[in-house]
Amino acid sequence: MLEAAGVAVFALTGALVAARKGMDPFGFILLATVTGVGGGTLRDLLLGRPVAWVEAPLSVIICTAVALSAWSIAYFRPGRMDSWSAKRLLIWADAAGLALFAVSGTQKALAAGVPPLSAVALGAVTASFGGILRDILAGDRAMVLWSRDFYVTAAAAGAGATAVLTTTGFSAPLVMLGGLAAGFGLRAGSILLGWSFPNLPGSDGSR
Repeated sequence: MLEAAGVAVFALTGALVAARKGMDPFGFILLATVTGVGGGTLRDLLLGRPVAWVEAPLSVIICTAVALSAWSIAYFRPGRMDSWSAKRLLIWADAAGLALFAVSGTQKALAAGVPPLSAVALGAVTASFGGILRDILAGDRAMVLWSRDFYVTAAAAGAGATAVLTTTGFSAPLVMLGGLAAGFGLRAGSILLGWSFPNLPGSDGSR
C-alpha cells in the first residue's frame, strides 16, 4: 500500500508537469507512468529482482488513471492545472512521493537482504529517480539540482530513519511513521523555511 501511494502521488506530479507543457492524453500517461515507476524500476534492477510493474501491472493502471483524470481536468477546466495552486501542489506532491518512496524503497531493499547502508542508498534512489526522469523528459531543470534545497538529502534522511528503526526492532507502523516524518519533514522545512546547506565560497547560490 505504501508503494502504491507513492506511485499515485508521483504519477500526479508527472501529470501536473504534462498539463503545464500542454501535452495530449498519451503524453500525460507517459510522463505520469515514468515518474510513478521510474525509481522502483531502477531499484528492482539494481537488486536483481523482477521489475514490479512488469510482473503485476497495478502501478501502470494507477498511473494511467491518475494521468487521465488530470488530463480531463486540464481539458474541461482550462488553466486550472497551470494555476499558482497547481504549481504548489506539484511541489508538495513531489515532497510526499519522495518520502513515501524513500521508506518503501528502503524496506524492499532490507527485505532483499542487502546491508543497511546499501538499503539507504537504494531508498534514496527509489525516491529521486522518477522525478529526475520526469524533469528530463519535460525539458525542465531537475528538482534535485534546484539551488541548495534539501531533496536527495531529504530522501536519504527518510531512508536512513527507516533503516535505523527497522534494524533496531521497532514495529512496522513506527518504522513507517518515523521514515515519513524524517523525509517529508526535512523536505517541508526546505520548502517553507529555506533549510539548506551553506553556499560554497564564491557562490551566490543562484538557481
